Amino acid sequence: MGSDPSPEVLNSTKLSPLPTHDEDPPSTALLSFNTDSSPSDSHKSTPSTILFISLTLISCIAFSAAAAFAFLFFSAASASASSPTSSLHTPKSRPLLKLNRPVVLLISSDGFRFGYQFKTLTPNIHRLISNGTEAETGLIPVFPTLTFPNHYSIVTGLYPAYHGIINNHFLDPQTGEPFTMQSHEPKWWLGEPLWETVVNHGLKAATYFWPGSEVHKGSWTCPVKYCMQYNSSVPFDDRVDTILNYFDLPSDDIPSFMTLYFEDPDHQGHQVGPDDPEITEAIARIDRLMGRLIHGLEERGVFEDVTIIMVGDHGMVGTCDKKLIFLDDLASWIQIPPDWVHSYTPLLAIRPPAGNSPADVVAKMNEALKSGKVENGKYLRVYRKEDLPSRLHYAASDRIPPVIGLIEEGYKVEQKRSNRRECGGAHGYDNSIFSMRTIFIAHGPQFERGRKIPSFENVQIYNLVTSILNIKGAPTNGSASFPESVLLPPA
Repeated sequence: MGSDPSPEVLNSTKLSPLPTHDEDPPSTALLSFNTDSSPSDSHKSTPSTILFISLTLISCIAFSAAAAFAFLFFSAASASASSPTSSLHTPKSRPLLKLNRPVVLLISSDGFRFGYQFKTLTPNIHRLISNGTEAETGLIPVFPTLTFPNHYSIVTGLYPAYHGIINNHFLDPQTGEPFTMQSHEPKWWLGEPLWETVVNHGLKAATYFWPGSEVHKGSWTCPVKYCMQYNSSVPFDDRVDTILNYFDLPSDDIPSFMTLYFEDPDHQGHQVGPDDPEITEAIARIDRLMGRLIHGLEERGVFEDVTIIMVGDHGMVGTCDKKLIFLDDLASWIQIPPDWVHSYTPLLAIRPPAGNSPADVVAKMNEALKSGKVENGKYLRVYRKEDLPSRLHYAASDRIPPVIGLIEEGYKVEQKRSNRRECGGAHGYDNSIFSMRTIFIAHGPQFERGRKIPSFENVQIYNLVTSILNIKGAPTNGSASFPESVLLPPA
């Protein structure tokens, strides 16, 4: 949607105030009409003089008013015709200048909390913002606000309960087999990611590191040269240069969809929290990389043709060991053995063994936490997964353990007390917490320049990309009408 035109043209042209009698220079006609003057023969012509003066004055006022309103009318009409916000002007998508079809480059800066873009000078990121479209108060991640669930939600348009990656680490409830971030078997990865959708339509896709991209699934085989095996030691500059090299290929071989991933600033955020100078340095490096990318695209004459969508997967909040909740402190009410716990923090997930009712576990844990006798107990609330707030969309999968604990921002859960004392950063909390928000910045022919849009959940991005590429996507949890509210109409 474009900016609503509101040309208040009548108010923009200020009329000079009409002169008052106090500001008028004296005239001989008025001087002759003076009741203080001495008697003379002029009194004989007083009635005709009064009539003449009145007619003259009325004519002058009428002429002045007509001239003023004519000036106002024509000035307003001219301003309306030339104003860029005229109701007759509706922005349209811009034509491709060099490429023969749309290309989308999806970039993730892991852990790029919304607001980081203001920590230091980021001229390249702000170039994209000022000439593109930005989620004004950030992109909302899915719950849990963790790396793998969110990256896969971005490329499938599905909530974790539906795409299967419900945590960074979890167990298959039937076999007990563990899922880790190195698990590439297709049985774990449900839904249809964008690279598979693109290939299904006879187009090419390329992935430079993205959770799920190495999985051979459907029509996607992670082809050599178009699908990079994850290796965190690859320098960021090399990653950017590889993407740029795709634009040196013959037109028909340029991938229509590409991904690019950076581990920063998440890496630093976990170590030092969101407010350390290391974060500022990491953001400056990401901005430099964006500058390298923009410059390379400009050299090839395709910068204005390529759609760049820059996102993060989640935000970051500072944590310290004084903000801890220990499960062993609940022992007077209920024992929670370590082998019941699938994850502690920031998402507490418990799968009680057979014979232990999840409802009883929840009731006893909440009784303990509300007793006032458990340190920081009020900062943890435990639910059966089906009783979680529906906005979290975190129940419709057997992979999700039956007991889930929501932890307040900045707090952590551990099994038992220790002497360890450290501060750092974490994410994974309720996605309604503002510190969990990340960025959405989009620049390209179908995005309006300088536009701000309301925050939205990242499950909408899949439909946005398929709309830009003009291909039919798979079913998602996103809204089919969302792209119409964000993208410019065709020219």
